[in-house]
Parts: sequence; C-alpha cells; structure tokens
Amino acid sequence: MIAATLRVVEADGAAGVTHRAVAREAGVPASSAVYHFATLDDLLVAALTSVTDAYVEQLEALADRHSDVRTALAEFVADGAAADRRRALAEYELTLLAVRRPALRPVVRRYLAALTDVAACCVDDPTTVRAAVAAVDGLFLQALLDDRGVSAEEIRAVLACVLGGGDG
Repeated sequence: MIAATLRVVEADGAAGVTHRAVAREAGVPASSAVYHFATLDDLLVAALTSVTDAYVEQLEALADRHSDVRTALAEFVADGAAADRRRALAEYELTLLAVRRPALRPVVRRYLAALTDVAACCVDDPTTVRAAVAAVDGLFLQALLDDRGVSAEEIRAVLACVLGGGDG
C-alpha cells in the first residue's frame, strides 16, 4: 500500500491520494486500504515515513563513511534529485504537504534533524548549520525544477561557501 501511495502521488500529486485510488494502484479491494489506514493522514504518514527512513539512514551513514562530508552531502542531493525525478518530486510534494497536514510534520522534522546532524559535522555554529540545511533544501528543489538538474560540483561549491571549504 505504501508503494502504491507513492505511485499515486507520482502520477496525480498528493491531491490524488484517496483510499480508493491507492487500493486500485495496489490491486486490492478498497476496503483493504481503509482497514490498514483508517485516515488519509495515516496513509500519507506511512508513505512519507517509508521514504524518510531511507533518507535518514543515508544521512546517518554520510558522516560515518566520508571524510569530506560536503562532497558526500552534495552527491546525496544530486543523486536524490536525479535518480528518479518523478519519485523525488512525489517525496518532495509529501514533505511540502506537512505545512498543511500537521500529522506529517514529525516525519519531516526527523529528516531535517538528520540533515542538521550531518551539517553539524562541519561547523559548530547553529546559524551556519541552519543555513546549510536551508541550502540543501533549496538546492534539492532547484534540481527538481531544472531539467538538467544540479550537479554535485555545483552543490559542493554552495556548501563550501556556507560551511567553509575545509574537510569534514
């Protein structure tokens, strides 16, 4: 059901998510969707949580595996936006939906906390860390908006400007 929900968001946007649409996409009776997910918020939270779990796992591994966190973070953003643009757009749309649907906010906050932890590997200043998180978010959106994407080198240059150019 979660994968089906993401496919519906890919095709029709978050506004297209209904129990019936998800069940149809999953190839199950409509009652199955309602049985497993009583509300649309439950369904959307489950879908966004699934995506967020994968991103948080990637982010947690960044600082552990890489001596150059800026480059690793730049690759994370560039690859995330380019690998499957339709899926990335669906994920971003669900993230943005948290502005209107409070049930989604804790999931988005968990992703932002993981991103903050990665940026904090580079600098101690909370304002600089927040600027880096905002830069990553903005660059991801720019990569989705631009058909050519945004290269890891471009993202790395912005992160070096925000976080400083050193290793870490």
